[in-house]
Amino acid sequence: MAAWARWCYRHRVVVLVLWVAALFGLGAASSTAGTNYANVFSLPDTDSSEAYDLMAQAFPERSGDTDTVVWRVSGHDGTGTGRADGGSVRDHAVRERIEPALRKIAAMDGVGEVASPYAEGPAAAAQISRDGRIAYAQVTFAEQANSVPKALVEDVVATARDAERPWLQVELGGQAITRTQEPPAGIAEAVGILAAAVVLFLAFGSLFSMLLPIIVAVFGVGTGMLSTTLLGHVTDVPEVAPLLGSLIGLGVGIDYALFIVTRHRRAILRGQEPEDAAVLALNTSGRAVLFAGGTVCIALAGMLVMRMRFLDGVVVATTLTVVLSVLAAITLLPALLGLLGPRVLSRRQRRALAANGPEPLEAGGAAARWSATVQRRPRAVAAVAVVVMAALAVPVLSLRLGATDQGNQPESTTTRQAYDLLAEGFGPGFNGPLQIVVEQPGATALVERVRDVEGVAQAAALPVPPDADLTVIQVVPTTSPQSEETDRLIDTLRDEVIPASGVEAHVGGVTAVFKDFATVTGDRLPAFVATIIGLGFVLLLIAFRSFVVPLTAALMNLIAAAASFGVLVAVFQWGWGAELLGIGKEGPITSFLPVIMLSLLFGLSMDYQVFLVSRMHEEWVHSRDNARAVRIGLAETSRVINCAALIMICVFGAFVLSGDMEGAMAGIGLAAAVALDAFVLRTALVPAAMHLLGRSNWWLPGWLDRRLPHLAVEPSEEETDGPAPDVDPEQGPTPEPSAEGATGQAGAPGVAVVHGFVRADDGGPVADAVLTLISAGGRQLDRVRSLADGSYILAAPGAGSCLLAVRARGFEADARHIRTGVEPLVQDLVLTQEQPASRLPA
Repeated sequence: MAAWARWCYRHRVVVLVLWVAALFGLGAASSTAGTNYANVFSLPDTDSSEAYDLMAQAFPERSGDTDTVVWRVSGHDGTGTGRADGGSVRDHAVRERIEPALRKIAAMDGVGEVASPYAEGPAAAAQISRDGRIAYAQVTFAEQANSVPKALVEDVVATARDAERPWLQVELGGQAITRTQEPPAGIAEAVGILAAAVVLFLAFGSLFSMLLPIIVAVFGVGTGMLSTTLLGHVTDVPEVAPLLGSLIGLGVGIDYALFIVTRHRRAILRGQEPEDAAVLALNTSGRAVLFAGGTVCIALAGMLVMRMRFLDGVVVATTLTVVLSVLAAITLLPALLGLLGPRVLSRRQRRALAANGPEPLEAGGAAARWSATVQRRPRAVAAVAVVVMAALAVPVLSLRLGATDQGNQPESTTTRQAYDLLAEGFGPGFNGPLQIVVEQPGATALVERVRDVEGVAQAAALPVPPDADLTVIQVVPTTSPQSEETDRLIDTLRDEVIPASGVEAHVGGVTAVFKDFATVTGDRLPAFVATIIGLGFVLLLIAFRSFVVPLTAALMNLIAAAASFGVLVAVFQWGWGAELLGIGKEGPITSFLPVIMLSLLFGLSMDYQVFLVSRMHEEWVHSRDNARAVRIGLAETSRVINCAALIMICVFGAFVLSGDMEGAMAGIGLAAAVALDAFVLRTALVPAAMHLLGRSNWWLPGWLDRRLPHLAVEPSEEETDGPAPDVDPEQGPTPEPSAEGATGQAGAPGVAVVHGFVRADDGGPVADAVLTLISAGGRQLDRVRSLADGSYILAAPGAGSCLLAVRARGFEADARHIRTGVEPLVQDLVLTQEQPASRLPA
């Protein structure tokens, strides 16, 4: 990684040009090709798929989307005379308003036909409710909803709504109509990016540092979404895939860049040159990003275990976006760091660095205080965290999978109004009729049997082509498509009614498809969860050479999943806060959402686990002190993890504005999961548990250690600090060398010595000056105070590049890069008197 990072840093213009060319090239290609998304919900070997296949063979394939115009009269007949019965859709005043509108819609280019209730025949008469107050017309477009021009749909809506009067309500429903209610494309992403920018600016205090993660995320997500659009022409990609891809891509793209930029800034503040700091950041945090991105991709690929065609396109879109976001973080970001140089720090930080010298190595502030609190009271912290997560997980016991439809949309939308009018006029089940497909003609006995079943409002045989060797029975339930009673009706028809009739038949329809989808999802979910947890366990086992760390991570992932789904059930299924969020009516959780959410959640949880534990592991390798490793790892990463989580919460939460119910569910669920994972698990429960477990955190059987491949998240000592001394794990931590110890070790093999005098610019000795020797990896090697004559001795564990920093009261701080070797290195230091505040360099 070091050579890669240095190349990108030095060839920054080339890297930037390549990324800009890729973004605009993909944009031009996708604009020319257009979109070609395909929602394939069918499942092989299910009853509903058998019904669908038989229907497809018997009927000519309908290429167009069918939407609905619904109208209702109330309390007036349009002639100025009030009516006690509320009027009828058959009244002349109503027909002279509606019929011209329907004829105008039918004449529009792109509309195939309009089935009016005012036509002749029993089929048209059935489009008027029994009380005569509600009627509907079906508008069939020439293309599927995704391909119908939005301008045409808007013309249809405007023409129909022009017929409205105070006594005549007109509403429209259907997939094409839903598109006219969607907010402008990209509004959720824009709000998420804006919120992330505010968080980044507050965290960094620098405009340039704030822009870096956002630019990297925009390039990663932009190329990912445009590539997904092109892939839609060669494979089935569902319409929700780009939304989910942008959701996860923005989150991980900003987070990955944030971790690298934070490490880069910290290295500069500790005295390194910008190029060396960038190389160090990519060689440490960049490795963790590469590893974390791999865990996310593996978690997403776990969806393939479900063997659902619908999810294959989601896997492609989200995985591709994550891969491109990681690629942007490890190539584009070092190039941008090269363009900025020291300006990655704020002006205040640059002035402080010039005036006071490098910052101390060990983190301070609120993060360090919290880390010390966790170390002092691990049992209390762990108990509180467990209680909070358990309480939030309780609602998950009521989880019910199903399908959302237009009945779940906000009441202000015309599609929700049309849904409610149809339910009022024709029964709640009218919005989700079932089709029983019988593999023989003239199955009239089954029609009569179905009519007598409890929960059936209507049952009638539909007309079929003369050569079709089957019977299609349309069944309208008495309950809504989302109700549990409708699910039980489907089971009754399949398990009792159809077998008793002695014919071969299958129950299909959209409602039955989604019920089968939910059933298959529930059956395959345990294998899916076991797969992604198992893969994550193996990766962490190899990376950290520990059996307990991946086991803890797996347990924490399950806890986070349970709590986040508890929040999801409370909001979307129970309706807690639904009105406040503007997400419409409560209902079941979308069938495919648990699979997608668990993939994303496990991937993101692994991200935080990798970033947290990799810093702990780095310190453990250096010191062999578990308490110190956990304390320093938490102190140095908790702030950036919490900042990254806050950004993800903003990005995910903004998808409530997407206008898509599945997008809103995924956004709220993932925002809750990230909040709980970062603020409760990774900064409280995980470090508390690691303090309680002690050195066993890093236990690994010898036979397993010998058989595992080596995959280091952190760079080797040679890449950062030079050769490291041998440490016996059983002897505990290696003490930091003192001045006296350094003197005694001067002749020891593998130990480098730096000595000299600290003097003022007038030649006098400087006593009690604090001298610190810092490795290229940012680790403190030794720290001493100068004696009365200004002399000092520092020791390093081996030869290599180091930073020698010195501070003394009343003098300007100083720092210089040195290179230690086998022979003692003499470094005399001259300090200048401290300048007044007004003379500090800008």
